[in-house]
Amino acid sequence: MATTSNMFLYSLTIQAPTTINQAILGQFSGTKEQQIVVASGSRLTLLRPDPSQGRVITILSQDVFGIIRSIAAFRLAGSSKDYIILATDSGRIAIVEYIPQQNKFVRDKLETFGKSGVRRVVPGQYLATDPKGRACLIASIEKNKLVYVLNRNSQAELTISSPLEAHKAGTVVLSMVALDVGYANPVFAALEIDYTESDQDPTGDALQEIETQLVYYELDLGLNHVVRKWSDAVDPSASMLFQVPGGNDGPSGVLVCGEENITYRHSNQESFRVPVPRRKGATEDPNRKRTIVSGVMHKLKGSAGAFFFLLQSEDGDLFKVTIDMAEDDEGNATGEVRRLKVKYFDTVPVSTSLCILKSGFLFVASEFGNHHFFQFEKLGDDDDELEFSSDDYPTDAKASYTPAYFYPRPADNLSLVESIDSMNPLIDCKVANLTTDDAPQIYSICGNGARSTFRTLKHGLEVNEIVASELPGIPSAVWTTKVQRSDQYDAYIVLSFSNGTLVLSIGETVEEVTDTGFLSSVPTLAVQQLGEDGLLQVHPKGIRHIRNGQVNEWAAPQHRSIVAASTNARQVAVALSSGEIVYFEMDADGSLAEYDEKKEMFGTVTCLSLGEVPEGRLRSSFLAVGCDDSTVRVLSLDPETTLESKSVQALTAAPSALSIISMEDSSFGGSTLYLHIGLNSGVYLRTVLDEITGELTDTRQKFLGPRPVKLFQVSIQGQTCVLALSTRTWLGYLEPLSKAFMMTPLDYGDLAWGWNFSSEQCEEGMVGIQGQNLRIFSIDKLGDTLLQKSIPLTYTPKRLVKHPDQPYFYTIESENNTLPPELRAQLLADPAIVNGDARVLPPEEFGYPRGSGRWASCISVIDPLNEKRVLQTLHLEDNEAAVSVATVSFASQDNETFLVVGTGKDMILSPRQFAAGFIHVYRFREGGPEIEFIHKTKVEEPPMALIQFQGRLLAGIGKTLRAYDLGLRQLLRKAQAEVAPQLIVSLQTQGSRIIVGDVQQSVTYVVYKFESNKLIPFADDTIPRWTNCTAMVDYESVAGGDKFGNIWIVRCPEKASIEADEEGAGAHLQSAREYLHGANHRVSLMTHFYTQDVPTSISKTNLVVGGQDVLLWSGIQGTIGVFIPLVSREDADFFQSLESHMRSEDPPLAGRDHLIYRGYYVPVKGVIDGDLCERFALLHNDKKQTIAGELDRSVREIERKISDIRTRSAF
Repeated sequence: MATTSNMFLYSLTIQAPTTINQAILGQFSGTKEQQIVVASGSRLTLLRPDPSQGRVITILSQDVFGIIRSIAAFRLAGSSKDYIILATDSGRIAIVEYIPQQNKFVRDKLETFGKSGVRRVVPGQYLATDPKGRACLIASIEKNKLVYVLNRNSQAELTISSPLEAHKAGTVVLSMVALDVGYANPVFAALEIDYTESDQDPTGDALQEIETQLVYYELDLGLNHVVRKWSDAVDPSASMLFQVPGGNDGPSGVLVCGEENITYRHSNQESFRVPVPRRKGATEDPNRKRTIVSGVMHKLKGSAGAFFFLLQSEDGDLFKVTIDMAEDDEGNATGEVRRLKVKYFDTVPVSTSLCILKSGFLFVASEFGNHHFFQFEKLGDDDDELEFSSDDYPTDAKASYTPAYFYPRPADNLSLVESIDSMNPLIDCKVANLTTDDAPQIYSICGNGARSTFRTLKHGLEVNEIVASELPGIPSAVWTTKVQRSDQYDAYIVLSFSNGTLVLSIGETVEEVTDTGFLSSVPTLAVQQLGEDGLLQVHPKGIRHIRNGQVNEWAAPQHRSIVAASTNARQVAVALSSGEIVYFEMDADGSLAEYDEKKEMFGTVTCLSLGEVPEGRLRSSFLAVGCDDSTVRVLSLDPETTLESKSVQALTAAPSALSIISMEDSSFGGSTLYLHIGLNSGVYLRTVLDEITGELTDTRQKFLGPRPVKLFQVSIQGQTCVLALSTRTWLGYLEPLSKAFMMTPLDYGDLAWGWNFSSEQCEEGMVGIQGQNLRIFSIDKLGDTLLQKSIPLTYTPKRLVKHPDQPYFYTIESENNTLPPELRAQLLADPAIVNGDARVLPPEEFGYPRGSGRWASCISVIDPLNEKRVLQTLHLEDNEAAVSVATVSFASQDNETFLVVGTGKDMILSPRQFAAGFIHVYRFREGGPEIEFIHKTKVEEPPMALIQFQGRLLAGIGKTLRAYDLGLRQLLRKAQAEVAPQLIVSLQTQGSRIIVGDVQQSVTYVVYKFESNKLIPFADDTIPRWTNCTAMVDYESVAGGDKFGNIWIVRCPEKASIEADEEGAGAHLQSAREYLHGANHRVSLMTHFYTQDVPTSISKTNLVVGGQDVLLWSGIQGTIGVFIPLVSREDADFFQSLESHMRSEDPPLAGRDHLIYRGYYVPVKGVIDGDLCERFALLHNDKKQTIAGELDRSVREIERKISDIRTRSAF
């Protein structure tokens, strides 16, 4: 990266891609537990299905900084652990092992075989492993195939051979699997097309006669050589292969799937074929053929030869395919195939991968939308579903046959256990603060077809509320306590009111008790289970120690009261109103002994903290004291130096709460003592407390809200956390995967007090006070910090726009090749339709009826704040489809705001065709919850971009940029100019400047001259960027994303910018000489970065209260990321150096060069990869120390800078 760049951005991922390209099943931990490894763009994620809870838990997710093309699992003979083979764009084959003790992926082998990148002749697109783990074949789309022999050496370490070649020029591979041949020589099957003759034939006749071949490649382990063993022609539409069990389990061979065709093939067996059944229904086309797009084979426990396939069509219908084999005299399967059978099983979302677990679950990695985890209720053996057999169908797919039909129905064999959130495809998103919280929310549209959703993303942890009950008054504090240390659960809830204390017992019911020994006539300051069997109550006038039914009291000195207290299982410290601190410690017989001297502080004490007694120790070594002079002092509690001051820290405001907590330390491993400080100003501080000297170092801070902060130690999922209360409720914890300390808000109302709660019904919960209510709740997931709330939409959303003043959103939705509602209703009402019954199945599960060339499109009004639903849906008629939307305030209509929608009629996407384009205008009724149609204006092409501009509408229609005003019957053309080379797809404006994004030719800067009513382009780009989305960063700079996954910022030359805005410059700009068929000025590239996802939206926004503006972008795979500007040169240099060291100390898992990866199309410029920098926390301590030494900083200082940049600008 050029260090002379004057703009530096720090790239961070807020939400990793949620799409799943491929999922594989295996025992990756070396135990008998089955786990799932999924590839999502550049991420490798390990999932653990939990059958007892019916959940899928993410164990590990790692960015490999490369494009994962294919993954496969294999297990060496005699081993109990599965390895993962990664085929990526690195030009290398990587074998990866999961180490459960360290919870990380480790690369065992890395073999280079070719060029990097995703090219048609570079192997990696197809990957197949021998079922016995002896070899793997990695192939390219065209020509090249490499076989690697996998083995073990004498030290039982994995070895990989040099590659054996099986290349064949002029051959395209469509699918590839390994055959199950037992322990015979490994065999791999491939679907191939030889295009040599058709490539050389200018007439095109040879193309019509081209054949699809099923080819077997055999690896001779004795000769160490690969041979082309057998080939035969199959159905020309064949596109997918599935392995059939072999050896003792079945006949071996493959299932070849094509258009309406499932055929069993093997070199030494007859062929058997069944058709893919078609749907029956009034709205279904009886002639439409289906294709298998996904599937899985599963072997049943017990008898040999017991297996079945679940194959899925493009409609999502699952078909159960079984193979009948001939039997010997004893009734055992011989391996000779008799027939192939298929029957309808159930319907699930269309998937990229299916995984059947031995525990009776099915994992569906959906192509679009949420992923699903189903449980098998039954295997569909004894139902009434019609079964189709190969006995009734010819082997030749071209021969005539009667199609097979079935009636789709609601799921019968599968029941949904969990739906896993996925935002793929994420089409558009906006940032707005509709809830008036401290931080804004992200509103997005995602999904496909009837499973599309409008989602609200909010930063926070999900809270599971268990109990909410009203109290007789408004309590000021709440505690829970056990009666004896050995108790498993809490016995009492203690509530403090302004005039007394209420004690409730915890059991099957919660009820008031009065014989506990607690003084109920005074408010309580602290409650503690003391020693083995004692209880302690601290109140303003003294301390009560309750033990064995006896009460010992210590009274506060006359004319003084207790203003603050802190306790643990062996120690008590109280602060008096006079500024004195009184310290007590439990002696050998279990009674409290007061330390002789009182420590006098310089001001009024506002808070105290003792911390827990460390295991194996008699006491906590330190007492933290906060005073109203804005200081925190650490006092020693060691017997020789009791209450001596060890350190002092000045603060920006008076402390309101302190908490000494021992937490896991990501810097050096093990645990470290931290002092958490809450200030009256709403700032939270976390500082390291040296366990020997008592010094305070490495302070980190975060603003939580304008109210004073209260702090409480809580336990969640076995982890010690800190609960912080201000205007919102926050939780500080170590993120399970990255081990970084996070301070995340809870999706819950603001609490006045919080404490741990443990009972038989809720073992690890919390109790809190909210006004007059007592609330008991728990937190189930610590890793997911983005909460999603969904509102279902009708069709695939295309664009999202917000009402300028009201909390309403408007989406345009379009579905291609889908019957519109009026045609569906017509077909259902037509008595002449005989293709089945007129039942309408829910489209969310079964999809909409298909119709070639038809469009179904609508406009939806959404209220995400109050009613949380779609308020109105307006369907478009006459085969129009909405393509763009904007809200426009027309100056000629007294600045009244209208909704403007661009549509296309009879559109064909590829090649691009249309009958006409229209611009519809709608008026908002009642402030926005309803819209009404006013008129529509016909234009030459579908307008792909609309925006408000100086009280008018600006529309991008083909190459033309046009300004419209609102008329009574149609829009009135006011100005136009041809400003784009091909097709305008995005518009941004500021002042009189317009940024025009072209589908292939980057951006053009256009200025509008009011005096001459002209639109004049004055600057464009040097590189043809295929623009998807743009956003203005400032008046001269624009950020954009292109369809190849790049995000860039370009800037207009200062001289050109000044010239364009000069009065009377219109004539000069128009007469300026064109430069190389473009505008007379060129923009300069400021930053460039490859994201590995296709950006769909980009916006300049603020995500954190008090934080700086960032660029937030969304990607089609569900990614959400930010680019944070680095203000100081020092920060830019530091992070550049850190990134450089991380590239060498933590090279990408799959062997891709990180610098080349981030500069995939254009060298990376002005952007630092924050995702790579954040991996610093996961490095081994030795590597951390090495990098810290090179950077001349401490490890903690580096981790603080990495943490601060995220917490101050993003989440």
